[in-house]
Amino acid sequence: MENSDPTPSVPPPAPLSEKKENSTPINPKFAELAESRQELLSRIQNLKQDLQNWRMKLDTQVKVYRDELSELKKSLNTEVDQLRTEFQELRTTLQQQQEDVTASLRNLGLQDELGETKGAEGVDNKEEEVARDLPKDDNNGKDTNE
Repeated sequence: MENSDPTPSVPPPAPLSEKKENSTPINPKFAELAESRQELLSRIQNLKQDLQNWRMKLDTQVKVYRDELSELKKSLNTEVDQLRTEFQELRTTLQQQQEDVTASLRNLGLQDELGETKGAEGVDNKEEEVARDLPKDDNNGKDTNE
């Protein structure tokens, strides 16, 4: 009672000769697809190789540019340090000169003020300074009309 159904559910297997006949038109398609697949794989490999070469060249360029920028940065830092030093020296020199000029002006101003406030003593001091600055005669400063 196992097989009571008069129609079988699975068709009987086809003879081997029919399978070969059906596979012959499919084989050229498979061969064409396999060839196309191989061609695509080859192109992908070439593209991968090109990409790898491009990356290596790019990495090399980046390294060269970084090295150049590093050298430029060092050079600029050195120049900036030199300029800072020079400006600091210039500032110090200018401050010293300003202090000297200020001190000279104070001395001149104090001498003028001292001369006016001292009266006769200031005049005597000025006369002594003038006498020191004047050339001496052979007559020891005496007038020849005396």
